[in-house]
Amino acid sequence: KKLGVEFIEQPLKADDWEGHKEVYQNSALPIIADESCQVEEDVAKCYNHFHGVNVKLTKCGGLTPGRRMLIHAKELGMKTMVGCMTESSVGISAIAHLLPLLDFVDMDGQLLLAKDIATGITIKDGVINYSEVNGTGVELL
Repeated sequence: KKLGVEFIEQPLKADDWEGHKEVYQNSALPIIADESCQVEEDVAKCYNHFHGVNVKLTKCGGLTPGRRMLIHAKELGMKTMVGCMTESSVGISAIAHLLPLLDFVDMDGQLLLAKDIATGITIKDGVINYSEVNGTGVELL
């Protein structure tokens, strides 16, 4: 905590439930599930093994199941996060629509691309600017 670390993400293998429980019970920092929480049914499994879940829309099936996962986690009193892989602005713009449900977010995937395939939300100095385009605000280039 003194170093400004906010949480630890998935410190053990996905199926090490006994280890997750021990880390969860003894950690000074919140432990957030990643690989252990990929589909809707995983949220309940992560309860009392993690302090929160990191939902990846590309792994869980998109916005609708991702939203259900986040709501379920909130109902259980867990922290919520949406993360990304190397994704274009298409995926990042989708994530932006879930921000009100999130405690943490990782939206930098498009920054890792040499050339993005779309435009959508923009982020400047930590502030999200939504596109004027209908839907998720994405326009393919």
